[in-house]
Amino acid sequence: MSKHIQERELFGIIAEFEEANELLAAAQKTTAAGYRQVDAYSPFPVHGLSEALTLDKQRNWLPYIVLLGAVLGGLAGYMLQYYTSVIAYPINVGSRPLNSVPAFLVITFEGAVLVAAVMGLVGMLALNKLPMPYHPVFNAPGFERASQDRFFLCIMATDPKFEETKTKAFLQSLSPAAVTELEQAAKEKIYD
Repeated sequence: MSKHIQERELFGIIAEFEEANELLAAAQKTTAAGYRQVDAYSPFPVHGLSEALTLDKQRNWLPYIVLLGAVLGGLAGYMLQYYTSVIAYPINVGSRPLNSVPAFLVITFEGAVLVAAVMGLVGMLALNKLPMPYHPVFNAPGFERASQDRFFLCIMATDPKFEETKTKAFLQSLSPAAVTELEQAAKEKIYD
């Protein structure tokens, strides 16, 4: 006989605020308290929020991905021209060199720009974990108002300082409209 047991796995705790300045003050107090795995959701950009959440201090890998794409695209463009002009179909026109760097620069540049743009798009989507049709914050009561007139601050369970009872008490001390525990998608375990 097998038993199905659903495990409860906490994603984090989310607090709902009614005003943008309340969210900003709560974000500043949260990072001052030592929480680092924090995210905020608002219907419009809140000035100073990314600084309060220390998002500007996190390493951004996208420029390195774009640079890698540019280098690879430029090399691929140059090597394609080199292969066709020097190895596969060498044609001597007016005693000009087969490997003509100035003639190859336009395609090299265009290849670098094309591959850098594609790698930038793919890298941005991958780093943002998009497309993401489901996220645990969607289960928070009233979260649909995050695109209208409500502001949310979430402390994730992956934060080193996260302790369920202390974190919930801390968020309640910030005077939010509501505090809710967020669960990951339910995981089922089957026992025989």
